[in-house]
Order: sequence, then structure tokens, then C-alpha cells
Amino acid sequence: MPPNVLSRNDDATARARSRGIRRVTLTAIATNFSLVIGQIAVGLFANAFSLVADAAHTLSDLMTDLMVLVAGQQGANPADLDHPYGHGRIETVATLLLGAMLIAVGVGFLWASGMRLQAMGGPSGSIPALHPAALVMALVALAAKETLFRFTLALARRLRAPLLEANAWHARSDAASSLVVAVGIGGSLLGFPFLEPLAAALVGFLIMGMGLRQLWRAVRELIDTGLSPEELARLRQTISDTPGVTGLHELRTRRMAHCVLCDAHVQVDPRITVSEGHYISDSGALAARVKHPEISEVLVHVDTEDDDPIQPRTGRLPARAAVLADMSALIGGEDEENGKAAPFQRLQVHYIAGRVEVEVYFPPRGTANEMSVGAVSLDAATLRQRTNAWLAAHPDYRAIHYYVQTAPE
Repeated sequence: MPPNVLSRNDDATARARSRGIRRVTLTAIATNFSLVIGQIAVGLFANAFSLVADAAHTLSDLMTDLMVLVAGQQGANPADLDHPYGHGRIETVATLLLGAMLIAVGVGFLWASGMRLQAMGGPSGSIPALHPAALVMALVALAAKETLFRFTLALARRLRAPLLEANAWHARSDAASSLVVAVGIGGSLLGFPFLEPLAAALVGFLIMGMGLRQLWRAVRELIDTGLSPEELARLRQTISDTPGVTGLHELRTRRMAHCVLCDAHVQVDPRITVSEGHYISDSGALAARVKHPEISEVLVHVDTEDDDPIQPRTGRLPARAAVLADMSALIGGEDEENGKAAPFQRLQVHYIAGRVEVEVYFPPRGTANEMSVGAVSLDAATLRQRTNAWLAAHPDYRAIHYYVQTAPE
């Protein structure tokens, strides 16, 4: 039977999340823009070229902030024909790019520190005199960027936004660069110029580690890495505990930005109705979403038995139309050949363990031991004898059960 899909696309929650990302990103843009102006002005005035270089790094943050702003807005767009699962992967791709940028920044710090150490060992290993205002500006930039990092990270974790968290760590990398500049300027003012390249090397390694973690997280999401074994076991238990679920198999999960997508095959009693099976699958999906808030979409396929591996006879069993014809021939006898309608009220067809079981329902006619078949009345013994002979000649059928309605009329 076709799968039942339950999706929690809470538009209000998505809009609130998008507004939160937009608010913190605009705050970051305003902060970084102000710092760029201040760092360039003070750096030129104080003859602090490292401060000007840090301004260039801050300017790169403006570019990433704009990227986050656009990706956050696009990622909140609802599903459409081209993107039936939504636009969450836009955030994933942006996180991937930010991780790569963090790695590049870290490599840049390592390279710059090596070049500075080499230059200090040369014949002209002196540095130009700096104005104390450069140190003040470097400390202001450090405080502003660290505050921005903590504010962004807190909101990212509250909104469960990996993209925003990646940008927060990017702000921390920029704060680290300001720390390097502050240490370098302070060391120069105190007569210890070697502190700057050493600190830059350490921060370079830290930034590279941050970038690698963000990059690896995005890559794992893009290749549809599922939940951890512990999380998967808890989810399996939740669905299995749903009343009416007799088995669970093919449970699969994957991440999309801040959400988890899940699909599962639940096994139910093969003789219940389609509507009851649908109800059970709805109940399992609802339980998964309530007890595991990170899951935003659950696809549940209803099975009557474990279909892994698929039964070898599946696909060769008679479909409903063929079963109707067989039952009409079996019960109707010669009357069916005269073109009369089938004598039964309805059929229930069950496909169980590679064979067919049929339930035949007759309208209220005759006595308890007699069924009217067209123009002929068959007693229960005659019908049983005919059915047993027919089953022996048709191995695809496991059993045929007959029911007569007695009330209401």
C-alpha cells in the first residue's frame, strides 16, 4: 500500500527562526562595518599595518555575513515543486563554504606568522614605532568581536541553526585575529615583537580546527549521514511502542539543516483494515515527532509482514480483479457463465506469507446453514466440499472464509 507521509512544516516557527537569523546577522554586519572604519582610520594614523590587515579580515566577515543573511532567508522558504523537501540544504551549502573560509583563514595566519618570524631574523628585523592608540583600537575590536561571537552562538543553539553557529565561530576567528594584533602591538610597545608571530601560529591552528569541524559537519549532512546509534535506538523504541505496531524495519534518518527527516516501515496485523493501518502509522509518526523535537518529517510505510527480503512469490499472486473472477467462478458455478452478477456482497483479500487468503461476505439470505448463490442455494457442507477441492487445485490460495450477514437487515 502507498506510504503515509506526515510532515511538520510549521510556517510560524520557520518564519520566527528566519527573523532570528536575520536579526543577529544584521547586528554582525553593523558591528563589522563600524570596526572596519575604525581599524583602517586608527591603523593609518598609528602606523599599525597589522591593524589595517585585521580590518581586511573584518571586511571578509561582512561578505560572509551577507552570505548568511541570504542563505537564512532562502532556507526558510517553504517547499515547492522543484524543492519538495524545502530549501534547508541552502544553509548546509553555506555552512560548507564558511568552513572552507575558516580553514583558509587559519592557513593564512600560519603563513603570515612564518613570514614574520623569517623577517624578524633578517638584517632589518626592526618594526616601526607604533602609537598607543593602535593597542586601544585592537582591544576594542577584540571585545566587540568576542561579544558578537557569544551573542551569535547562543542564538544559533537556541534556533538550532548550524549555519549561524558556523558564522559565530567565524566571528571567534576574527576575535582571535584581533587578539593576535593586540598581542603583537602590545609586545611591540613593550619591546617583545616575537610574541605576535607565535600567537598567530597558535590561533591559526585553532581556526583551522574550527573550520574542519564545520566543514565535516556540512559534508556529513550532504552525504545523508543518519543519527547516531544511540539516537536511532531511542527513535526505534518510540515507534515500536506505538499500539498496533507489531514490528519495525528499514528505519532510516538524515539531516537537513536544523531538521531530521525520518522514514520507516511498520508492521501491523495483516487482517486489519486499511484505515486502521493508516491510523496506526499516524500514531507512530506523531509519537516520533513529539518525543524527538528535532524530527520535522516522518514517512511511514505500512507493511503486513517483514518484507526484507521480499517474498519470492510476490508479483505472481493474483490481483484483486483476478480474485473476484476466481471467487465468482467458484461460488457462482453455471450462473456466472450466464452473465449474472457475483452472488457475494464484498471480498476481503489478504496477501500473507506469499499466498492469498480471501474473506467472502454474503448478504442476509436463506438460513444460517444455507447461502443463496444466484438461482441455486448451497448448503454449508456442499460449499465446503467445493472450496476444499478448488483450494487443492490452486496453490496460490491459502484459505477461503465465508461470512453471512445476519443483522441488521
